This record gives sequence, structure tokens and C-alpha cells, in this order.
Amino acid sequence: MPNFRNLIHFSIFLFLIAFSGCKNDEEKKEASSTSEEKVTKKAENLTNSHSLQNLFASGIDSTAFYAPAQISAFYRKNEFQPIWNDSQLREDIIANIENSEAKGLFPEDYHASEIRELHNSINSNSDEKNARFEILLTDAFFRLAHDLATGKLNPKELYANWGTPLNSVAPENLLSNVIKKNNVSEILVSLEPENPVYSGLKKALRNFEKDSFSEEKITKIPAGKLIRPGERDERISKVAKRLQELGFHQKSTDTTKLYGEDLEKSLRNFQKAHGLEEDGIIGGSTIDNLNKSQEDRYHQVLVNLERWRWYPRKLGEQYILINISDFQLNLIKEGDTLGTYKTMVGLPSRQTPVFSDEIEYVIYNPTWTIPPTIEKKDVVPGMRRDRNYLKERSLNVYDKQNNRVDPSKIEWTSSEPYSYTYRQGPGPTNPLGQVKIIYPNKYMIYLHDTPHRELFNKRNRARSSGCVRVENALQLAKYLLNDQPKYDDEKIKEILDSGKTTEIPVTKKVSVHHFYWTAYPENDSIKFIDDIYDLDEELWQNLKPTGN
Repeated sequence: MPNFRNLIHFSIFLFLIAFSGCKNDEEKKEASSTSEEKVTKKAENLTNSHSLQNLFASGIDSTAFYAPAQISAFYRKNEFQPIWNDSQLREDIIANIENSEAKGLFPEDYHASEIRELHNSINSNSDEKNARFEILLTDAFFRLAHDLATGKLNPKELYANWGTPLNSVAPENLLSNVIKKNNVSEILVSLEPENPVYSGLKKALRNFEKDSFSEEKITKIPAGKLIRPGERDERISKVAKRLQELGFHQKSTDTTKLYGEDLEKSLRNFQKAHGLEEDGIIGGSTIDNLNKSQEDRYHQVLVNLERWRWYPRKLGEQYILINISDFQLNLIKEGDTLGTYKTMVGLPSRQTPVFSDEIEYVIYNPTWTIPPTIEKKDVVPGMRRDRNYLKERSLNVYDKQNNRVDPSKIEWTSSEPYSYTYRQGPGPTNPLGQVKIIYPNKYMIYLHDTPHRELFNKRNRARSSGCVRVENALQLAKYLLNDQPKYDDEKIKEILDSGKTTEIPVTKKVSVHHFYWTAYPENDSIKFIDDIYDLDEELWQNLKPTGN
């Protein structure tokens, strides 16, 4: 019997121990669950209005923020209510900052390092640090929204001649929409250009392996005199090797100094692919393009993405789009390209400016009024050298009352010549050809025909003093007037045959955009063309993040 009692007592003892253990485990689980709830709660509630108010009251370092005045005003207006307490919204803005590089921007410009650090330690940060985290996210949103909508840089601060209206954005209103929709990505995506060039360039960024840039092997070609086919030069082996590296020359590396037929064919293919003169001559522009690395091309994509953020989002229902650097004009209506025309644009010393305007009228048998630039650089110096200069070019002189002036009575060595207007009448030698298309602007730029149509066969067509010469300009003018039945082919021929200057208003709404870009999508790849005005590198130096 005692043994039986002892057994009962021992069983009760074991039960109590087991019960106690279970209870402790449950308490531990409950404590753990409570702890997790506290962690989640702290991570969810990043900060509060009291902490934000204290932070702004103590003053924030304005030099560390992109828009300190704007973010301060926004929080004051909203009684210092936090924006990023919702973890989903917080993760959304952080993801957009980290992924800004995929849009041609730089996470470093949006406090990426500090935000990353504060995010990783969110549960151990002081209240002050998490309040700072909050306003860093807001500041990053303001800047990212601005940069996507208008570009990181202001082109009017970079270029003296910039005539295209700047885009505008109100980050405060956008942030209010973010709060309302609880969605950052939707708002930011809506700010980007809806343009096939921009979309194609953005897609191309994925094809660059940035980690391998430093490992790329490049055979650099020294500058020097022109090398023509059949000539000998020490650099020929380097040219052959570089073309082989770029996939344009399949033969083994040449060691000869002779510039032979096989290499010439490879070089011409390279020139064609990069919008260079396909002459087989190894010159400055060709060498510059051969020497560009993958990193250089990556930068070229980035600067062109920036340019498209500058350009207007709405180009019009029907418009003329000119790519200055590609010597090409496209006539577009409701998204469809109705025609493509070769152009000639300004010389590097007399660049065609970037600007937008609207066509007002067409002039057949135009006179040519000498622009101030040509008057100053060509006409007046020409008369000082040779008193037959005006006569040989069929140029007449007019005073401010439009009275014709005898050139022999002008004191050409004084400032007097600059007070006159110089004009050439219509005719076969008139540099404007048979028609010009006018959209009045401060640059005195317009589209026009030319008597030297053979020059359109050249690839490098930076040959004018700024205006844009158009191949088949008569055809383009015909389209602009095709909503006016009285100006049919017969009537236009009658006007041209008369030799009389005839101005006809354009009644349809057609915008003209003179843009400049040096990379664009073509056949599932990116075509890089010659930067005729040498603008890309300077733009990259301004665009890249500090310290890069």
C-alpha cells in the first residue's frame, strides 16, 4: 500500500511539473507575441506629429535637403501629420528611390544611403531619427517627382538658346494624391514622358552591365591626320582591332600599316551604324566614336533620357519633329508618321537652337533677308574685302524705310553698314530656293528649300547658318496647304512660274519642334549617332551625381 501511495504522489508531482512547464511555454509564447506586436507597431508608426513638430521647431539643416521650405510648409499645413507611417507606402517610396537608376536617374540624389541606413535600424532608432527619416522620404519624393516631370537640370541655365517651354510640376499636390491613393508608384509613373524614344532608351539601360565597365578592354586610337583608303599609317592595326572589339571586323587583328579594302568595308559599316559620313575616311568624328566605351554609351543614353524629360509632353495632334543631330524631319499626325525628310542644320559655329513654335504661313518665290549673324560675319566683311561682293550675290541694300540704297555711297569701314537690311530677290540662285515655311520666332529660324539639293546626299549636313533646309520642301508645303482646295497643284505651279513672292497663311494647326538627341531605339537595339554640337559630354558632367 505505501508503494501505491508513493506512486500516486510521484504521478501528481510529474503532472504539476508538466503543467508548470506548459504554462511557462504559453507565457513565453504570449510574451514573444506581445514583443512582436510591439516591434510591428513601432515599425508601422514611424513617427508622430509631436516628434515632427519638435524637429521642425529645433530647425533642420536646410543644406541637407532639396526642398526644405516646401516640406516645412507641407507639414505645417497638414498639422505635422506623418505621411510614411503606413509600411506599404513607405516601402513604395523606398523602392522608387532605389529603382530610380532604371529611369536614368541616381539614387544618391534622393538620400538613398541615409534612408537605407535608417530603414534598416527603424526599430532601434530614436524618435528624433525616425522623424528625420520621415522628412527625408518626403524630400526624396519632392525631388524625384520634380526630376521625372521636368528633368534634373534646367536647360535654360545650361544653354543660351533654349526656346522650348519648360514642364512644370507641383510636388505638394502630387504628395496629397499619394496620401489619397496610398500609392507612390502610380503617381511617379504618370510624370514620365509617354514617348517611344524615351521608353526605348529606358529599356536599353537594362542591357548595360555596369559591373563590367571597368573590365572592358578598349583599343584606343590616337588622333592624327586623315587616313584615306589605300594609305599607310601606324594606327591602322589599332583601328582594325577596335572594329573587331565592336563586332564590325571579323578578321584576325591586322598588323599591316596599309588601309586595305576589307578594313574599309568594315569601317564604312561602322560609320553607317553611327550616323557618320560613309566615306571610308578615318577622321576625327570616326575616331571619337570608335574610342567610345560601353560606359560612354551608357552615359549617352542617360543624357538623352534627361533631354526627353525637358521636352514638352504634348507635341500636338499634328506636328513637325526635327532631330537636329540626325539631320531628319518627321511629319506626324495623330501618332502616325506621314513623311520623313532629310534636313540641313546649323554649323557647329552657328547652331540651330532647340525650340518649339507654330507654323503661320508659307512663302513661294521667297526673298532672302540676310540674318544679323550672316550680316555681321559674312556680308559686311565681304564688302570690306571686295566691293563686288553684293553684286555677285544679287544682294540689295535697304534702309529702315525700305528704300533701296546705293552700296557705293555707304562708308563700309564705319558702323553705318550695320544699320541697313540686305535682301536677295527670288530666283534660281536664292539660297531659300522656291519656298520657305514661317513660324515667327526670336531666332529668325524657318524651314526652306535650297538650290543645292545635291548636298542632301551627304551624311554630315550641318551646313547652314541656323535655319533648316528641307529636302522636298515643296512637298511639305503642299501638305500644309492641303486643307485649302484653291491651292491645288495647278495653282501652286502658276505661282511658282510667275516668279512673284506670294505669302499664303496656313490655316491648320501644325507645331514645329526643333529637338536634339543622339541616341534612339531602332530595330530592337539602340542607334548612337554623332553628337554634332559636342553637347553630350558637357551635359553628362552636369547631370552625374556629385562625387561620381
